[in-house]
Amino acid sequence: MIRIAVDVMGGDIGPEVTLAGSALALKRYPGMSLIFYGLAEKVEPVLRKYPILASCMFRATETATEMDEKPTQALRSGRGKSSMWHAIESVKNGEADVCVSAGNTGALMAKSYFCLRMLAEAERPGIAGIWPTIRGDSIVLDIGATIGADANQLVDFAIMGAGMFRALYHVRRPTVGLLNVGREAVKGLEEIKKAAHILRDMTFEGLEYRGFVEGNDIGKGAVDVVVTEGFVGNIALKTAEGTVRQAAKILRDAMSDSILSRLGYLLSSGAFRRFRQKIDPRRVNGGMLLGLNGVVIKSHGGTDAEGFSSALRIGYEMVQGGLLEKISADLRHFHEK
Repeated sequence: MIRIAVDVMGGDIGPEVTLAGSALALKRYPGMSLIFYGLAEKVEPVLRKYPILASCMFRATETATEMDEKPTQALRSGRGKSSMWHAIESVKNGEADVCVSAGNTGALMAKSYFCLRMLAEAERPGIAGIWPTIRGDSIVLDIGATIGADANQLVDFAIMGAGMFRALYHVRRPTVGLLNVGREAVKGLEEIKKAAHILRDMTFEGLEYRGFVEGNDIGKGAVDVVVTEGFVGNIALKTAEGTVRQAAKILRDAMSDSILSRLGYLLSSGAFRRFRQKIDPRRVNGGMLLGLNGVVIKSHGGTDAEGFSSALRIGYEMVQGGLLEKISADLRHFHEK
C-alpha cells in the first residue's frame, strides 16, 4: 500500500473538495491508503458523506494554514500544530510515503523545507509541473518555488526533472531543454549559457540535452523537460493558464453566435470533447516539490474534486516509480564526477 498524508484543510474550499477528491482517488486506486489531517469540526461532518473513506485514518489538528498567510507567519503559527505541518511531518516520520496539499504554496514550501530538509545532493528546491502539449505531457520546472538560479542549480533542476519524467512516464532517457529568449548559443543570461555548457558536456545516461527552447516550444512538446528558474517559470505557467481560459471563452462565444454555429458545434461535439479533455487542467493537477528529502505534491488551490484526485494520483505514481531514489542517485552520480 502506498500511504498518502492529506492536508484536508488546504485549498480555497477545503474538506468539501479534498475529501470528495480523496473518495474518487480511492475508488480508482485501491492500492492507496490515506491519512487525513484537519480540524475535527470541519472534517468529520464531510467525512461521513463518503462511506468509502471510513477505512481511512483521521487525525485532528489544532489549526489550519490560511491561504493568505505569509510563509514566515504560517511557519511560526503552524509548526507542530497545523494540518499542513502534520501531513508533512508524517512523511518525515515514515508514517506516510507522500504528502498532498492544496494549501498556500509559500507555506507548503517553507514547512516542507524546515521539516524534511533538502536532499544532501540538492542545493535548492523547485516546483515541477506537468504541462499538456501537442505531443503529450512535458514537465516544466521551476514554476515558482524560488526566484533566480545559478548555472549549477539549473543543472540540478534538469537532473531532477528528468528523474521525475522517468518515474512518471517510464522513458529511459528524457529530452531536456533550457528555456531561453532564443535558440542561438550567444543569447540569454550568463547563468543560462553556463548551464547549457555544463549540460552539453556532461555524460549522463539519465537525460538527453537538446539545447535552448523558447516559450512557444513548450506547448509544442519540443522536449520532455523544460528547465527555467521560478520567476520566469511562474509567469509562463500563469500566462498559459490565462490563454487557455481566454481561448475557451472565445470558442464558446463563437459556437453560440448563430443557429449555424450551434449546429456546427453539435456536429463536432466529439472533437470538442476531446479538445476539452486534452487541455483540462484537472487532468494534470499537481506540482511536485523537488529537491526535498521526501515526496510532497502541491495541488492547485482552486481545483475541484476531480483535480484533487489527480494530485493524489500523481503522488501515488511518484512513489510507485521510486522518484526520490532516482533523483537522489542521479544527483549523487553527477556531483561525484
